[in-house]
Amino acid sequence: MAISKWDPLRNIATLQDRINTLFDDSFPCRTDEDGQVSLCAWTPGVDIFETEQGVVIAADLPGVNKEDVLLEVKDNVLTISGERSVDPVYQATNYYRRERICGKFQRTFTLHAMVLPEAIKAKFKNGVLVVEIPKPEEDTSRQISVDIE
Repeated sequence: MAISKWDPLRNIATLQDRINTLFDDSFPCRTDEDGQVSLCAWTPGVDIFETEQGVVIAADLPGVNKEDVLLEVKDNVLTISGERSVDPVYQATNYYRRERICGKFQRTFTLHAMVLPEAIKAKFKNGVLVVEIPKPEEDTSRQISVDIE
């Protein structure tokens, strides 16, 4: 066994990598189709809860037009996407402060059971999209008797 000298600064690079990973995971950066960082990317907040009829997803989409929202189900994944545009009335270049984010958004949710896309209902009112996902019908098991020869 070789004796090595203790260096207290040896793990600084590893610590820096861990801190960078922590910040990257906590504050993900959005990119557009060209791989450029998009300053207008935003993620709408959602509430997900269960009722007797099924699961409900309520998404806050203030300032988004109903026509700019797309709801899609593919391979048991529900995707809510769309875009919030800048209101031309307020499109000024001399802002003192600008905190309302605009641009494209997308949220995806994995459905736990096979749900018929036709059975999903959605309502959009006062900037809130409410998606109602009914509980799937339970698969009833059948007993089959087999004749053994």
